[in-house]
Amino acid sequence: MAELIDVLLPADQAEGTRSQVLRWLKSVGEPVAKHEPLVEIETDKVTVEVPSPADGILGEIAVTEGADVAPGALLGRLRPGSADVARAPKSILVSQPSAMKSAAPAPSAAASGRISPAVRRLLAERGLAPDAVRGSGEGGRITVEDVLATAKTPAPTPPSAEQEGLRRVPHTPMRRRIAAHMVESLLHTAPHVTTVFQADLTGVLAHRARARQEFERRGLSLTLTAYFVAACVDAIRAVPEANGRWTDDALLISERIDIGVGTALEGRGLVVPVIRDAGKLDLAGIAGALGELVTRAREDRLTPADLRGGTFTISNHGVSGSLVAAPIVINQPQSAILGIGKLEKRAVVADENGKDAIVARPCCYVTLTIDHRVLDGHQANKFMEALVRRMAAWS
Repeated sequence: MAELIDVLLPADQAEGTRSQVLRWLKSVGEPVAKHEPLVEIETDKVTVEVPSPADGILGEIAVTEGADVAPGALLGRLRPGSADVARAPKSILVSQPSAMKSAAPAPSAAASGRISPAVRRLLAERGLAPDAVRGSGEGGRITVEDVLATAKTPAPTPPSAEQEGLRRVPHTPMRRRIAAHMVESLLHTAPHVTTVFQADLTGVLAHRARARQEFERRGLSLTLTAYFVAACVDAIRAVPEANGRWTDDALLISERIDIGVGTALEGRGLVVPVIRDAGKLDLAGIAGALGELVTRAREDRLTPADLRGGTFTISNHGVSGSLVAAPIVINQPQSAILGIGKLEKRAVVADENGKDAIVARPCCYVTLTIDHRVLDGHQANKFMEALVRRMAAWS
C-alpha cells in the first residue's frame, strides 16, 4: 500500500498567534489536486488556505473544525494518486490509526468536514450551530432538509425571563482572539496611559485638494490616513522610543518604521496590515502601499506576512464617526498606538493680524496610548507635538 502523505500547517502561517481550523474544503474520500485549497485556517489576524501537497484522495482528517493547531502540526493525510481517480467506497479510503482515535474525541458530522457549502450557508442564514442539527444523511451528514426541519422545530423549553429578547451570535475565532489579546495586553502585560491632542488639518486639506487629481492620474487614492502615516514617521524620529518594545533587561528600538493600519472587516473584526519601511516612503509611496493593503484586506486576500512585524499602529476610528477614543495596544510587543477621531469644523481661537479671533477650522482629536513602561508622559506629549505640528504645517 502506498505511503500516506502528511498535510501540515506551514510553520510561517501562525507566527506569534494561535491558529484554528476554520473548515475543511474536502471531505474524507474526495479527490484533490496538487496545490488545490484543502483546508482553511483562521488566526486572530487573517484566514489562509492550506493547499494540497500532492494529487490524491483525502484519507484522514487529523484535526477537526474548530480545533486549535500549532505551526507544523499534522492536519490530515492524503492517499497518493491521480486527483481524477474515481471515488472508492469510504469504508476503504478511511484509515485512521487507533492512536489517533484515542488522541481526539470522535468528530461529529459538523466537525468532520462533512458539511456542504449549501448547508453551511443555510445554517448561517438560520442562525443555527451545526451541532444543533441531527443529520439524516449518510454517516450522519447534515442535509438541507435537516436544517429546514430544525429551523421549524420550536425550542423544547421556553426561554427564561432573563433570556427573553436575547439573540445569540456565536463568536468567530478572530473575535475570540482579539478579545484575548485585549485582556492580555491591558490587564496582564502593559500599563496603559493615553494623551489627547487636537490636530488642525487646514494645511492637509489644502494640499490634498491640490494633489488629488495628480494622485488619481497615477492610480493612487490620497486618504487622510496616508498623511497621518507620514506625520507618524516624523513623530517617531522625534521620539524613537515610540517605535520600541519592552524587554526585561533592555528597551529595543527598531531602526525600521513599519506602521500597521487598523482595518475593519464588516462582521469579522479588525486586522492590522503593515506598511513596510514607511520611513523610506514619500506621501505617494505611502498612499500606494496603504491603498493596496486596504483593498486586499477587504477582499480577504491578505497573507500572514502582510500582518506581521509592525512596530507602531494607527487606528482611524473617526471614519465611522467617533470623535475621540483611546485604542489599547493590542499588538504586543508594540509600545504605542495612535487613535484618529472624526474630522469636523470647530471654533478655535486664532491670531489674525496680532489679534485673537474665533475662526472655524477643520480639526480632529488624536490620541496616543502608550505602554507606560516604555514611554513617560513627556515623551508621549513630545511625540504628539511633533505629529500635530507636521499636520498643521503641510504645504
